[in-house]
Amino acid sequence: MIETSGGPDKPFPVSWDQFHRDARALAWRLHATGPFEAIVCITRGGLVPAAIVSRELDLRIIETISIVTYRDYKTQAEPQVVKSVEGRLLATQGEGILVIDDLVDTGTTARIVRGLLPKAHFAAVYAKPLGRPLVDTFVTEVSQDTWIYFPWDTQLSYAPPIRGKE
Repeated sequence: MIETSGGPDKPFPVSWDQFHRDARALAWRLHATGPFEAIVCITRGGLVPAAIVSRELDLRIIETISIVTYRDYKTQAEPQVVKSVEGRLLATQGEGILVIDDLVDTGTTARIVRGLLPKAHFAAVYAKPLGRPLVDTFVTEVSQDTWIYFPWDTQLSYAPPIRGKE
């Protein structure tokens, strides 16, 4: 297994409100790029932005692909495709398809999806430098050593000050 460069050293917590705004901003950017026939979301992280973008762009066909790369919140393992895309979409190599994920980090997942759907338009809400070349559209770039805490992975609790008692 590979220890990622992320981790809690540079936390970037994202609230539900912020994520919704960022996903809508992604939809605005994608509106000028389409039209698209369907969305393929990368599960699990791509489910939420796919729902928001599908509403904003009035897309009703949503397919999923599931690739497991993280075994816990910061340890990557060999990627494993546990659910692929339906054959009809694979046959077109992704032409007219919008692929959505919450984040492109190292690009491991994006490379697999690009291999299956090379003609698709790949979008992510957030992008890190190593994965950035693999997405066509994104909203916010964060540093490679930043760890994004998505709202579905967190709960409200006390947060110590950045500069604590030393």
